[in-house]
Amino acid sequence: MKTRKISLQDFRPQLARVERRLFLKQSLSLGALTMLSGCTLKDEDAVDRLLFAMSRFNDRVQAALFDPEKLAPTYSEAEITQPFPFNAFYEEPLAPVIDGDHYRLQLSGLIENKSPWSLRELRELPQVSQITRQVCVEGWSAIGKWGGVPLRTFLERVGADLTARYVGFRCADNYSTSIDMPSALHAQTLLALDFPGSQGETKYGFPVKIRIPTKLGFKNPKFVTEIFVTNDYPGGYWEDKGYNWFSGS
Repeated sequence: MKTRKISLQDFRPQLARVERRLFLKQSLSLGALTMLSGCTLKDEDAVDRLLFAMSRFNDRVQAALFDPEKLAPTYSEAEITQPFPFNAFYEEPLAPVIDGDHYRLQLSGLIENKSPWSLRELRELPQVSQITRQVCVEGWSAIGKWGGVPLRTFLERVGADLTARYVGFRCADNYSTSIDMPSALHAQTLLALDFPGSQGETKYGFPVKIRIPTKLGFKNPKFVTEIFVTNDYPGGYWEDKGYNWFSGS
């Protein structure tokens, strides 16, 4: 009899469901958890509905509390975390390597000028740098230095509708996420072109990462290939699995 080798992939759907439920439960208040007493552990649909309702409520509260004028703390060169940790939904050797010479940032949605942008063109825009802390939902944090174009500057340059509700991102590693427009226009939200790590390293998001120090790490997409603006809720890789969408840090 031939034995079939079992891998982690065989259990990924079940693990994703458990992970989603545990993550959402972490954000529930004691009162909300009390409401779960009417549900059995087998009543998964009812539990999930409540968890998602509470998650969306948390999103609305965080959005209401968000101050677009308040800056995240900044740090000195001496405080930079060395080495800066790699983090993704896959192992480090699987991170994509993109040819910067042929790279083009695609634009879609509520944007007037949808012409693609090369790295050279992006570097011709006003550049800034920041040393900020990235906070991961898994419980760790690290201080890194990023440089690039303020996302607000870029969105204004391409004629994005700044009254729209969402800005979304699609990536070369099949990742996606989205943020609210006020967060996109925040002074520290960066279309990053320079990254932590050694010269020539690409694993931290080359050629384009969106750096948002006011949000948790999974809202900071790497290897970005497309930016779009929309009024329709776009979700994202982890958000569609139940992670809180707003996720301010």
